[in-house]
Amino acid sequence: MSTWYHKAAEQGDAIAQVNLGFMYGQGQGVALDYKQAAFWFRKAAEQGNASGQCNLGVMYANGLGVEQDYTQAVFWYRNAAEQGNADAQYNLGVVYVNGQGVKQDYVEAHKWLNLSGSQGSKIKGLEIRDMVEKRMTAIQIDEAQKRASEWRAEFNKGQ
Repeated sequence: MSTWYHKAAEQGDAIAQVNLGFMYGQGQGVALDYKQAAFWFRKAAEQGNASGQCNLGVMYANGLGVEQDYTQAVFWYRNAAEQGNADAQYNLGVVYVNGQGVKQDYVEAHKWLNLSGSQGSKIKGLEIRDMVEKRMTAIQIDEAQKRASEWRAEFNKGQ
């Protein structure tokens, strides 16, 4: 199976590139190789593929196949999050909670965790959002909710 993914990936198919990245990152059908995983995720990410962008961000956040670099992780998470990728929105929220690659910002964290959780795929994101909320003022919570609503409205316009 990896032969077909390689052929499609080498011809520029972003979905095949992401699949190949997963295969190398998990050692499925090929030898485990984080550098190859990062290589293929980057190929997809540079084409604007949100899954490739999110997964390249994960590679940077964890230093897998690339030097650990939270600034790069945030860059790729943000690109994917802006496309509506729930996993990237969750990851972006978490880096804002922890101040990794960005200044710690509970309002932005709440916004991204709320957006991720509203898609139903990251229940843990809503749990973290609720924990962050305990550290926020009512004004900050209102601002985060406003930002999330504005983001949703803008995103839905483009759909």
